[in-house]
This record gives sequence, structure tokens and C-alpha cells, in this order.
Amino acid sequence: MKILDVCCGSKMFWYDKHEEHTIYMDIRKAVYTAMDRGTERRIEINPDIQADWKNIPFDDETFDLVVFDPPHLIRAGKTSWLAKKYGTIDLMGWPNEFHKAFQEIMRVLKPNGTMIFKWNEDQIPVKEVFKAFGQQPILGDMKSKTKWSVFIKNG
Repeated sequence: MKILDVCCGSKMFWYDKHEEHTIYMDIRKAVYTAMDRGTERRIEINPDIQADWKNIPFDDETFDLVVFDPPHLIRAGKTSWLAKKYGTIDLMGWPNEFHKAFQEIMRVLKPNGTMIFKWNEDQIPVKEVFKAFGQQPILGDMKSKTKWSVFIKNG
């Protein structure tokens, strides 16, 4: 089993942040600190490979599973803790960026491979993201604000 986490950030939802089947990728490599309600917070983004989701540096059909948890904020202060923790996306350009990312993910997935997608609808409805992808998921969480969805690469 080969897994790619395309924009791992600080690997927040991974139980094992060094899971042996997984390659962690992110465009950022940084350590951020910020004061938050009187406490210094620290976040480390330390991927195995630093790369852009629009140009994933792996051969076609390399991975069985790709995890895609992209930044979801279009409105956040550039130096805010939320922007540092999650990253931000461009108000006008995100649909094109996400379309390119989805195409790249499908390229590196093996036939019948799976993409797990995580999205928070705070600023952009998930149906708009699916429109940018050009494909609907096969299943997912339809009730909560943070959505988990599953896509299959057509074999």
C-alpha cells in the first residue's frame, strides 16, 4: 500500500505522524509561532517532500490512496494563526487551482485508487469544490461543517 498526503500541513489528523506507508508532501516547510489567548502556539510543517499539488513529482499510477486536505480559507489575516496553521487560497483562482490538483491526484493514483478529501465549508461550499474537480465523490459526510468525502479513480 502506497499513500500520499498531498498537503499534509502539520499532519493534524494523523494518529501516526510517521505512518510507514505514507509520503507526506506540502508546498510549505516552516515552523510558526504565535500568541493565542495568552499562550504561545507552535506549529511545524515538515513534509517528506516539498512540492506543489499542481505538479506532483511522482510517476503516473504510483499511489493506492491519496489524502487531500487543502487550505480552505479565502479570508484570513496573512499573519493570523489560522492562516499559518491551515494556509490560505486565492479568492479568484482557487477553482482552477483545485481542478489542476484533482487532475494531478488522479494521474498519480493507480487504477481504482482512492482519494480521501477533507474540506471545511466555513467560507466555500463543498459543492463548489466538487464542481471545480469535475467529479462527485462516491460517499461522504453530508451533515457536519467539516466534510470527508471519498473519490475513486475510474479504472
